[in-house]
Amino acid sequence: MTTSTTTSSIAHHAAPMLYLTHARVVLADTTLDDAAVLVADGRIEAICPSAAPAGAREIDLTGRILMPGMIDLHCDALEKEVEPRPGVHFPLDFACAQADKRNAAAGITTVFHALSFANHELGVRNNAFAADIARAVTAWQPHALVDNRVHARYEVTDESAPPFLVDLLQQGQAHLVSFMDHTPGQGQFKDVTAFRSYLARSYKTSEAELDAIVARKQAAALGAAERIAQVAQVARERGVAVASHDDDSPEKVEAVVAFGAAISEFPVNLATARAARAQGLATLFGAPNVLRGKSQSGSMRALDAVLEGVADCLCGDYSPAALLPSVLRLPELAGIGLHEAVALVTANPARAAGLHDRGRIASGLRADLIAVKALGGLPQAEYVWVHGAPALSAHFDHA
Repeated sequence: MTTSTTTSSIAHHAAPMLYLTHARVVLADTTLDDAAVLVADGRIEAICPSAAPAGAREIDLTGRILMPGMIDLHCDALEKEVEPRPGVHFPLDFACAQADKRNAAAGITTVFHALSFANHELGVRNNAFAADIARAVTAWQPHALVDNRVHARYEVTDESAPPFLVDLLQQGQAHLVSFMDHTPGQGQFKDVTAFRSYLARSYKTSEAELDAIVARKQAAALGAAERIAQVAQVARERGVAVASHDDDSPEKVEAVVAFGAAISEFPVNLATARAARAQGLATLFGAPNVLRGKSQSGSMRALDAVLEGVADCLCGDYSPAALLPSVLRLPELAGIGLHEAVALVTANPARAAGLHDRGRIASGLRADLIAVKALGGLPQAEYVWVHGAPALSAHFDHA
């Protein structure tokens, strides 16, 4: 698959030369104790340089972990910033600004805001509204702290969404596309009762509205394959990675590979996750699942996916703040190295999305970095740098 790397405009001052010292530095294949990293012109200049160049600003990171900034491929939180309660909407620039700050505070330096194009659902999951939010993400980026991107989630039973998605792709305003099928009876919703319960709980939907939504979904599923093929082709032409959502069988994996998927989001069981990896797809699971110890929908636990060696990436899903503490628990919970845990939110998602300029601490790559300190056993991002420029300084020296 051909992929592209887009350089986003981020409103930072010119990046200073930084000499980050005495940190526990997480590299791609190991972790270095009491190590240093030199940053210049927004890039990683050297690891463990012999001395700091004249003019470099030294920051002592004793007691901190220095790791790549996290890359979140799937985060629904912007939808909640726009619509914190059903039918209650904030201005889109305000919502984008709040989500941007929350991601910086969480240690996420590249975020793919997951916006659902599902016109038969309610709230912000309406094609025109979702497209407006996607454009608002692009409009806010010149003022942003982190690299904000759009993950367009296409509900394939929606016949009216493809023109919106094609337009966003052609305008460079969609940076990841996923296909989801919430037709009752497969994937996340095992039966009609589960689907109706979700809509009633999320949107206070009446029984008559539920009947109409279910009937429309079941009827529209008949033409889904053609719509998927159309949107996937445009995504491939634009160098945008394609994902499939809630894969529930090896047969489903075969089907999604045929339209060019590179990522399998939330495979619901072990057999499907194994099939996805055997086909070369990157698998993605939710970090809140690790923190809570279970899936909200009864699917496979993310921790079990890590233990079984079938997890490539973790995402914030509905809680970006869950990403960092989840990842740093994994060495103890799963018996893996710190660098292996960190790769689930850095190098692996970068590779899956075709972002070849970030995700690792290596010479020449973007200096998207976070310094992490444990506060009462809870890891928090104390410093965040995006392209070598400061995005967050929380000053935990008193802790």
